[in-house]
Amino acid sequence: MLAAPERGNAAELSLVSLQWAGIPESQVAMAAEMALSHRAPREVLSEAELEEVARRKPPTNSCSLSTRCSGSAAKSLLFRFLPFLRWLPRYPIKDWLLGDIVSGFSVGIMHLPQGLAYALLAGLPPVTGLYSSFYPVFLYFFFGTSRHNSVGPFAVISVMIGSLTESLMPSEDFLESVNGSNATVNEELRDTRRVELVATITVLTGIFQVLLGLLQFGFVVTYLSDPLVRGYTTAASVHVLISQLKNVFGVSQSEHSGPLSLFVVSIYPPEHIPSSCKLPDTNVGTLVTSIIAMVSILIVKELNHKFGAKLPMPIPIELITIIVSTGISYGVNLKEKFGVSVVGNIPSGLKPPVVPNMSYFGQVVGNAFAIAVVGYAICISLGKIFALKHGYKVDSNQELIALGLCNFLGGFFQCFAISCSMSRSLVQESTGGNSQVAGVIASLVILVTIVKIGELFRDLPKAILAAIIIVNLKGMFKQFKDLSTLWKSNKVDLLVWVVTFIATLLLNLDIGLAASVAFGLLTVIFRTQLPHYSILGRISDTDVYRDVVEYEMAQEVPGVKIFRSSSTIYFANVELYAEALKKKSGIDVDRLIEKKKKALKKLKKQQKKLEKEKVSLGDTAMTRVLPSLDNNTGSPSLPQSAGDGPGVAVIELSAGERSAPSEPTLRSLGLPQPSFSAVILDFSPVSFVDTVSIKILKNIFRDFREIEVDVFIASCPGEGDLQSHEPRASPLAHS
Repeated sequence: MLAAPERGNAAELSLVSLQWAGIPESQVAMAAEMALSHRAPREVLSEAELEEVARRKPPTNSCSLSTRCSGSAAKSLLFRFLPFLRWLPRYPIKDWLLGDIVSGFSVGIMHLPQGLAYALLAGLPPVTGLYSSFYPVFLYFFFGTSRHNSVGPFAVISVMIGSLTESLMPSEDFLESVNGSNATVNEELRDTRRVELVATITVLTGIFQVLLGLLQFGFVVTYLSDPLVRGYTTAASVHVLISQLKNVFGVSQSEHSGPLSLFVVSIYPPEHIPSSCKLPDTNVGTLVTSIIAMVSILIVKELNHKFGAKLPMPIPIELITIIVSTGISYGVNLKEKFGVSVVGNIPSGLKPPVVPNMSYFGQVVGNAFAIAVVGYAICISLGKIFALKHGYKVDSNQELIALGLCNFLGGFFQCFAISCSMSRSLVQESTGGNSQVAGVIASLVILVTIVKIGELFRDLPKAILAAIIIVNLKGMFKQFKDLSTLWKSNKVDLLVWVVTFIATLLLNLDIGLAASVAFGLLTVIFRTQLPHYSILGRISDTDVYRDVVEYEMAQEVPGVKIFRSSSTIYFANVELYAEALKKKSGIDVDRLIEKKKKALKKLKKQQKKLEKEKVSLGDTAMTRVLPSLDNNTGSPSLPQSAGDGPGVAVIELSAGERSAPSEPTLRSLGLPQPSFSAVILDFSPVSFVDTVSIKILKNIFRDFREIEVDVFIASCPGEGDLQSHEPRASPLAHS
């Protein structure tokens, strides 16, 4: 029987416990060997020694690999760009088809009112919203990788397009006078020109997205952090709300765009305000219609939310509202009796493709890029949420290509740029949708509407569409709750949210996005420029090292300073890194080097003086030493006057002595010595270095060598991880 030792180290006790637990002796012996090997001290290796021991493999020549396009490679490429070829042959009809059909009809019913409403938001004829709900949705089936995203018109993208149509094609440019009467807007000509402009923007947006996807730039969305996107969409919702107030109150409004345009816009233009300051000239019929519609939609949406689990599908209140209001408008003749503005003629059938007017490219290239990035950011964010929930993967680059092709091809058919709607996507998921077959069903619902039913909505009041838009902003405005959450979790992210919101309100959607991204990147720079610097100490009885300022039990290793920065080092913060290292070391390195230089300079002067004295006295073999060696240290010592500063050793050599003296030490020069002999730079947070960092690191090595302190680099990444053109450092590199 085994007996546990009365005394022993932790390893011995652990091995005995293994034996007591009935572990075979062979495994215990193996554990003992591993324990002894881990206890053995490791040798400190230089870079050259590490290369010799590790035996680096020769680099593979990628050019030597066969570049022939094999059948499997072509098949893989085809499946990558047409993902439906991979999953459609394995589509489980019995399990998924019914859910996709129900989901498709539900989403298609939502597409109808939202398409009409968001076309109004973009400043376009309502039928373009139906086109944008058909072509892109159908195309996404072939190219998309998300099974639950509902692409199509989206409020934020629509208002970005609307700001462009209002600035480049304002209604004032289409005023015409008929028979000398007051000038009126030629809406038909205006809408034709705007559709041409927006088609060009949409095609250009698609080109940007496809190119970025082909170049594997799907990661660009990472520069749009979640606080930035949520702050931006919240501010865009305010723009949407303000833009629809004119349709709610039934007043005409001059159009403005550009910075501060949100504050220039007023629902009560001066010409509508009488001098007696009475109520403005609001259309009461339009206002009442809007209020009734908004209250009805809000109530039913709350019921859908509360009893969603019990309902087979959400009550399509938006569609019901459109049908009922259109019937009332037609029966009562709201346009003629109460002056309520209606949608007007909606042409039936599909239009042939038209080549976009490329002369607009130069005017809208920046806006198209902004629309491309924002649309993709929203789409991939929702796609990843659903993919994580349902256990499948979304290809970010393929999503970018898919969205780009939907926009590019849709632009030829009078569509405006699309993205992904959260409300429709949630309905598509909650009603049993399992794949983009639901999207095809939804697009067919819209197709039937375009071909046969669309013309029935000519008497639909615009106030109803405005009410639908405003009510759907409810989810966006809930994002104001982010302020309290971010205040508790991360103040920098809170600042990004607030700055993005304010910049987007003040500078409009395009310039505001650019300013927000720039500010977001600046916060990253500030975080890396102001990292936490610390001297590490070993916590007793462990191999764990922590900041000696923050942890009581962390004790510095005698004679060693272990320095760590919480951030990587690069040109913007490497000088701060060097300054912090010298400050944390506890000595004034630069001052000590300056004193050493002065002492050496004084030493050289005294040696030259003695040489001159020798020449004047003649060449002799006698060696005179000034002064005598110190009895305790064996180093030269000089008498000091009050103003001479540190003692300086002066040695006079005989004429026959050929060897030069070694460089005097700090002690021999009478200067204070550092309390440590080595500095270890912890490079575990360092992900890359640049040429500026290399130069400053060399200066650090040189300065500490001047004061007789060795510098080491620990935890340095390997060549594949540390991105630098300089020779890589070993896991422990000596200066």
